[in-house]
Amino acid sequence: MSSVQINGPRDGHTRSATVAPGSLVFTAGAAPIDEDGATVAPGNVSEQARRCMANLETALAEAGASLADVAKVTVFVAEHLQADLVVAWDAVTAAFGDHKPAGSLLGVSVLAYDDQLVEIEAVAAIPA
Repeated sequence: MSSVQINGPRDGHTRSATVAPGSLVFTAGAAPIDEDGATVAPGNVSEQARRCMANLETALAEAGASLADVAKVTVFVAEHLQADLVVAWDAVTAAFGDHKPAGSLLGVSVLAYDDQLVEIEAVAAIPA
């Protein structure tokens, strides 16, 4: 059972989340890289967002958490069009399913890896 309570969903956006006592997991930015460290799907925001979410799930599992435990997610997109931010956000929310953590979506100028367009970090809560 998750210790994350979603507060105030409105117009499809969650305004906040409350976490019960327990441990917090802070992830580093999940990048769209494969097992060899290569950037996947250069130029494809949607595919990169999906790979970031898969890598995020792996990082959370290593800490004993899952996407259902995420209270806050931040998505960084290195593209100049607002539409590309929406494409990334759609892939992220699809991965979360019915769970809607509080989230931020940011357009940035550059990310760490060659051809990287998306990076995702999260804060999750593990029940005590």
